[in-house]
Amino acid sequence: MATVTLKNVKKIYPHSGDQKKAKKAKKGEAPVEEKKVNLQITDKGVVAVQEFNLDIKDQEFIVLVGPSGCGKSTTLRMVAGLEEISEGELYIDGKLVNDVAPKDRDIAMVFQSYALYPHMTVYENMAFSLKLKKVPKEEIDRKVKEAAEILDITQYLNRKPKALSGGQRQRVAIGRAIVREPKVFLMDEPLSNLDAKLRNQMRAEIIKLRQKINTTFIYVTHDQTEAMTLGDRIVIMRDGFIQQIGTPQEVFDKPANLFVAGFIGTPQMNFFDARLEKEGEKYFVTVYGTRVDLPDDKQAALKAKNAAPQDIVLGIRPDHIVLCEDSTQHSIAATVDVTELMGSTIHMHVNIAGKDAVVILPTIDLSTEQKTSFGYGSKINVTFGGNVVHLFNKETEKSLL
Repeated sequence: MATVTLKNVKKIYPHSGDQKKAKKAKKGEAPVEEKKVNLQITDKGVVAVQEFNLDIKDQEFIVLVGPSGCGKSTTLRMVAGLEEISEGELYIDGKLVNDVAPKDRDIAMVFQSYALYPHMTVYENMAFSLKLKKVPKEEIDRKVKEAAEILDITQYLNRKPKALSGGQRQRVAIGRAIVREPKVFLMDEPLSNLDAKLRNQMRAEIIKLRQKINTTFIYVTHDQTEAMTLGDRIVIMRDGFIQQIGTPQEVFDKPANLFVAGFIGTPQMNFFDARLEKEGEKYFVTVYGTRVDLPDDKQAALKAKNAAPQDIVLGIRPDHIVLCEDSTQHSIAATVDVTELMGSTIHMHVNIAGKDAVVILPTIDLSTEQKTSFGYGSKINVTFGGNVVHLFNKETEKSLL
């Protein structure tokens, strides 16, 4: 199979016509640079992907995740050869492929829209690329049937795409890629057209598929649940820049900045204005008049960075907030706005000192009376331990831990 390496890869879309003339710098002046719609605009054009560096190991499953317009699909298309690389180098299996045609890169791509030939049967769709390569008929038949078996679509081989459901069509699209036995498997939001239940099923199918075929995967999605469940490592992107690379657990437990902290996790992390204080050699946090003591590992991290007392943003995940019976010096007052009973948990949308927050409570810990007592306007008291807080610099938005 293959390793994939991207070194300082950049994608710039040139200005068109009048825009280009307007952006040209006058003689003797520095090139024009500005920010518009969160993407950098220079005299060369709009920079969609910035200094992208990534080493992908053989047979690794890498997920590029981020909001719409962050550059993840553009990056994938550069790997596929469907977009020209403006700057930087792309290596597949140690070979520089910047100028290699897509058909010669030994990659296969699965698109969001399936891209099946409507006039062909499932069998013909899956066999088409092999026929173009003049692969012997017997080998084509073997590969198509093996792929159909893996994807559980053998019974649909004689059907046309219009006779299939969305999930079945996506399996055919994946099967068409599998038969080519590519070095690198590229998937561009392949599940986004499916309903929630089918998306969950197909996610499980892709995890199984990954165990059956020894290929390097690069998968693009805006869905952080897909990223967390599928990826060996996740690359989180925003405005063309990589924000953090790590295993799903690493980015969940130790987000590098406010954006990653808010993007990874459902419901998203709560953020509060707070103050990092120091008493002797010990750090602690005050938030809405409540003192939160920090454990040894966080003390060590702050000392290593020689963190000064400062205004900060404190992050706390909804399921790390717990109820207090009564108001104490360690509790924070909150007012309930909305309560959502989710079966095993209750999601409470609350207001804390004018800020919206979400609290998740396991119903197993609540009495029958409590489950129905958190109506609109209810007053509650909440607290959390220093072991589960995340601390971010207010100016740079980077983690202090």
